[in-house]
Amino acid sequence: MAKFGVGQSVRRTEDQRFVTGHGRYTDDIDLPGQVYGYVLRSPEAHAKIASIDVEPARSAPGVLAVLTGAELDAAGGNRLPCAIPMVNRDGSEGITPLRPVLCADRVRHVGDPVAFVVAKSLAEARDAAELITVDYQSLDAVAGTASATEAGQPLVHDDVPGNLAFDWEHGKRDKVEAAFSKAAHVTRLKIVNNRVVSNPMEPRAAVAEYDGASDTLTFHCGNQSVWMIKDVLVQLLKTEPDKVRVISPDVGGGFGTKAFTYPEYLMAAFAARRLGQPVKWTGERSETFLSDAMGRDHVTEAELALDADHKILGMKVETTANMGAYCSLFAPFIPTGAALKVLPGVYDVKAMVYRVKGVLTNTTPVDAYRGAGRPESIYLMERLINAAAHELGEDPAELRRRNFIGAAQMPFKTVAGETYDSGEFARVMDTAIEQADWRGFPARQAEARRRGAYRGIGMSYYIESTMGAPEEAAKITFEADGTVGVMVGTQSNGQGHETAYAQVLSDRLGIPFEKIKIVQGDSTKLKMGGGTGGSRSLTAEGMAIGKASDAVIERGKHLASQELETAVADIEFSRESGEFRVVGTDRRIGILDLAEKARARGEQAALDAEAIAQIDAWTFPNGCHVAEVEIDPDTGVTRIVNYVAVDDFGVVVNPMLVAGQVHGGVAQGIGQALYEEAIYEPGGQLVSGSFMDYTMPRADGIPAMHVSTVEVPCKNNPMGVKGCGEAGSVASPAAVINAILSALGELGVPHIDMPATPQKVWRLIDEARPAVAAE
Repeated sequence: MAKFGVGQSVRRTEDQRFVTGHGRYTDDIDLPGQVYGYVLRSPEAHAKIASIDVEPARSAPGVLAVLTGAELDAAGGNRLPCAIPMVNRDGSEGITPLRPVLCADRVRHVGDPVAFVVAKSLAEARDAAELITVDYQSLDAVAGTASATEAGQPLVHDDVPGNLAFDWEHGKRDKVEAAFSKAAHVTRLKIVNNRVVSNPMEPRAAVAEYDGASDTLTFHCGNQSVWMIKDVLVQLLKTEPDKVRVISPDVGGGFGTKAFTYPEYLMAAFAARRLGQPVKWTGERSETFLSDAMGRDHVTEAELALDADHKILGMKVETTANMGAYCSLFAPFIPTGAALKVLPGVYDVKAMVYRVKGVLTNTTPVDAYRGAGRPESIYLMERLINAAAHELGEDPAELRRRNFIGAAQMPFKTVAGETYDSGEFARVMDTAIEQADWRGFPARQAEARRRGAYRGIGMSYYIESTMGAPEEAAKITFEADGTVGVMVGTQSNGQGHETAYAQVLSDRLGIPFEKIKIVQGDSTKLKMGGGTGGSRSLTAEGMAIGKASDAVIERGKHLASQELETAVADIEFSRESGEFRVVGTDRRIGILDLAEKARARGEQAALDAEAIAQIDAWTFPNGCHVAEVEIDPDTGVTRIVNYVAVDDFGVVVNPMLVAGQVHGGVAQGIGQALYEEAIYEPGGQLVSGSFMDYTMPRADGIPAMHVSTVEVPCKNNPMGVKGCGEAGSVASPAAVINAILSALGELGVPHIDMPATPQKVWRLIDEARPAVAAE
């Protein structure tokens, strides 16, 4: 096996520049003649803009321009698109109110932008913004997800009756009712999937650069798909695709949040085109809280029907999903189509109906956040199966085993319409049970009680459907300096793509790992790119690199036949050595030498190749995570004392990168389970608007994890890989909450919603103790 090939834990090559301070992020970009933008935001959650006076700001020192919503409305470029039209359960069209770049007549959440000030310095832009007078006529606001559609609530948009954007449904109710009529037991559960703030380490930023002579815009911003950003810029700027170039430098965390085109991007682009000067905007952490798309925010009621043998017959699920004040790019799809994909989990559910009401509130818009719908579904399913096990007096692991889709049933079409290609769920769970010492838990629990602590163990078996654009591109170029460039259509934001893709190419063409340079984040380098999101990158880009590699080999055979003076049919290629050989002889030439000889003849791109791969089917990574917790009854503090993750990611390209992705995903899931919650007071003010009020997990809250894999190759792509980027965030919330309920089981506590904060846990213990003592 090659030292740097597929399957090896190669250290990340990109880390050298990151840890030595040589990463280049958007805020590091400074262009000649650059000026600065500042956004004036609404302090009101809901109000009419009676008037806005920007003239004092326009005449302030250093100010070059002040943009308002009225100007952008006149230009026809003041509404960001929503890519997901919705159809209601009755066949009518849903309503998807679009997010304005700058509000012209009404603001609908705290932080809604009302003006963009551009000045020679950021300080001057900020000072000038304070001179703008906005006459807000306050309106009543609605902030609660569950209460948004109640009678008498103020309307976020006058043309959306009852604040109901859409009412969507999947499944046949008559079939589900028939299944429930045969049930021996029904488990019912109401859960809240709490709203969270993404908080990537690098806040959003943009630098827009306009060339009047060529009428072209070059736009720099850290994102997850330069082509997606470009498409929106082209649409709203009303220009041609060849007039816009989007470049993404290094990206300090994405998590879905940086996949979208935000209002500030259009503000900078409009201003740069007007002024003919580069315009830079860098968001502050407070703006991350106020303006970045948030995640989750569902209230769900569900029922699970089981027969006398404890086999699942059917499910009923009704979710109210908060869209925020506007429908963001993918927002309607997240709780509907995305969540549906894995709603039945890894279980052979016979019948299911799933209804989602998308509601509008005076809060920041919600969209895709790491896992995007799949964590919400798995959290629900794994809470349901655990609750059913408790009610039936059965071991949670054994109830899962009883209902697993069997390996012999693959490929298996679920009641949600997805076809799982592969999976050995019982084998994976048994591995996790062994590694977590599941059966030895009672002794550890008893020992903890002697110390006065409550100890619990919880399991979550997740499955994820990767997703994203159905095409991906790659281009391989042989450079004059002897290196090989690989242009890709995805965008790394921390995953280690530069290392993994180099491993894939080294494995396919036998090129030394250190000779490979990955090029990403430039819309002019490739015809298209699907971007990063939905755990798609290695699956999609690996296929594209593989297809481009095949084209290189075919070109190489023709060149090698000339160099080695033989027929093309007599040439074979060795992936191990990277050589073209004449069959049955010792005559050979290395691929890099062949490229050099072609360049010497003036054929600069003789071996270069570009390919677009079609992704006809996605992958279904899955795994079993087990969390063990201890709770201090006097403080309510929950400590995770052991965490085991056993995942099936198919063929693993780089075990070290995979472990890092699992660690990060689990950390984010623990954050949601124990710490994080975006809280709005009833009037729409964001209470948790800074790290003083919004708790992020810290190092001492994240346990050492035992991470391993069970390889069940995927049948939906030639490499056999399954996506791993979001798995930890899909699995961990249910594992942690199930462990907490296990710990509180002796007190008779049946339920807790995320985040399980010390105060919430302490109150449950305090309320339950008298009842237990009375018994």
